[in-house]
Amino acid sequence: MIDIVIPSPGESITEVTLGVWKRTDGEWVEKDDVLTEIESDKATLELIAPVAGKLKIEVTSGTEAKVGTRVARIDPDAARPIGDVIPVANDATTQRATPTARRMAEDRGVDLTRVKGSGPAGRVMKSDVESASVPPVAKPAAKSTPAPAPAVSATGRGVRREKMPKIRQRIAERLVQAQHTAAMLTTFNECDMSEVARLRTEHKVAFEKANGVGLGFMGFFVKAATSALARFPRVNAFIVGDEIEFHDFCDISVAVGTPRGLVVPVLRGADKLSFAQIETTIKDLAVRARDGQLSVDEMTGGTFTITNGGVFGSLMSTPILNPPQSAILGMHAIKKRAVEDPNAPGQVAIRPMMYLALSYDHRIIDGSEAVSFLVHIKECIERPERLLFGV
Repeated sequence: MIDIVIPSPGESITEVTLGVWKRTDGEWVEKDDVLTEIESDKATLELIAPVAGKLKIEVTSGTEAKVGTRVARIDPDAARPIGDVIPVANDATTQRATPTARRMAEDRGVDLTRVKGSGPAGRVMKSDVESASVPPVAKPAAKSTPAPAPAVSATGRGVRREKMPKIRQRIAERLVQAQHTAAMLTTFNECDMSEVARLRTEHKVAFEKANGVGLGFMGFFVKAATSALARFPRVNAFIVGDEIEFHDFCDISVAVGTPRGLVVPVLRGADKLSFAQIETTIKDLAVRARDGQLSVDEMTGGTFTITNGGVFGSLMSTPILNPPQSAILGMHAIKKRAVEDPNAPGQVAIRPMMYLALSYDHRIIDGSEAVSFLVHIKECIERPERLLFGV
């Protein structure tokens, strides 16, 4: 019998939640079949069958289990079911795919065997299914028997409960921790997005052709943030006991919304990256974050965070710190508003404006420093040529 045990998703993780079993107890499974998923407070991983054989499930779905716990066993010596076809090595029907990609392929009627995977070991990712232009798999005709309607209370006021996922529990803990342990304040400003928008329009086609990725607003804000962090190093520092830990590098955490909650993959050495490298890395991290394919290391260790509520339509917010970081920059929706024309003082012009918010820990960052930091961000965005000369 081959034991299936909970692997360690990361150094600091000792307990996970067992997901829904994708195979039933006593069912024959093939090598590399996805048996279930395990969810920690930082990442979701698949449990894969190491060998073919008969599955014996020992721990039920939804159970919280310690790393190293045996949750199932596989009997490779069990008799294969009569009539079962033995798969041929490298047969296309054994195509590996993420759970999200499989669900999307099923919903869209996409044949995974015809999709080239861009993930590790050729695994099909969500983005591969989205961009696939392959003939759909014929779906079986719907049964004529209607599905039973969900139960509804007599008053029409139903109540339901569902277990909070591990990652959302951890997010809740960290948000409360930030509120209780930091002297958090938020300062606001606004920036005129005209010049950045002009540069994007003028160069976006050539940029994408040269680099294979679009030129987004986030690249400008990452560049502006790393410039400001170099000028105001305490914004990039942590409080550790009674000491201040400074960093001579900028590892920028970029908040990404996923169905499982907000995650913050880290853009390592952002101060050393070009625009193309920033945009390419952010796109890769965002896609894998939504597919649940990020490692724990890729979501820890940032020194400063940028979050963009504008993609959801937020006009203004007060972002919460991401401990142990000391500050977080909030971007928001771009709206055309009447403001003083910077090229004609005293005159009113309609300009694309964005509110900016910097939440910071007042224990380590003074108010004047926070305001100056945000003003530097504003100046870099309104005059992006400053980013070329480091001023």
